[in-house]
Amino acid sequence: QVQMVESGGGSVQAGGSLRLSCAASLSTLSSKCLAWFRQAPGKEREGVAAVGTGGRRTSYADSVKGRFTISQDTSENTVTVYLQMNLLKSEDTAMYYCASAASYICYTTDWSRESSYNYWGQGTQVTVSS
Repeated sequence: QVQMVESGGGSVQAGGSLRLSCAASLSTLSSKCLAWFRQAPGKEREGVAAVGTGGRRTSYADSVKGRFTISQDTSENTVTVYLQMNLLKSEDTAMYYCASAASYICYTTDWSRESSYNYWGQGTQVTVSS
């Protein structure tokens, strides 16, 4: 059974940084795209960033461009996706989820379409206080 295990969430003051990690027991044959989504209380889940498992294509939500950086690392049976979050704002407070897609969705403008992602992590909370 595929597991996606997230870590790195926590509480930080505005202007601070956090780094999220998510490791998945998947090979690059089964995972072509990795992404981070987030859901704030009372809001719909939204795409934050996505990266191809080749590492050459990244996409970002406008709200995080210039502040967040997504990256990935792959080995034989594990793919890992990271989200470096700098200059955090209170509006970044949310539950953050990693996700994996077997398709090349992250190479399109629909990279944030949730239904394209096959596997999801359990979520890690990020709280930014002002």
